Amino acid sequence: MVKYVESEGEWMALMEQSKEKLVVVDFTASWCGPCQMIAPKFEQMSNEFTNVIFVKVDVDAQEKIAGMCGIRAMPTFQFYKNGAKVDELCGANEAGIRSKIQANA
Repeated sequence: MVKYVESEGEWMALMEQSKEKLVVVDFTASWCGPCQMIAPKFEQMSNEFTNVIFVKVDVDAQEKIAGMCGIRAMPTFQFYKNGAKVDELCGANEAGIRSKIQANA
């Protein structure tokens, strides 16, 4: 199940979890068409890759987190391991997301 990050505290806890597992973050917005298109596929991937943590950040609700992460377009997917970003993908590209998960998990 994909969970929304609701605070900076949750974000910091997530970075701690990335020391044990790959964390995939979907930076999204409710008004973004491509974001809504990829959402069910992202949810499906969270059920397939059970050793990976999948979360979403609503860029409008969590502007500070989006700013800290340098988000300029939606959707943007960032991949974190050991508290650091290891990869990034802009756009609703299911095959690209899957490939980066497999390469980094």
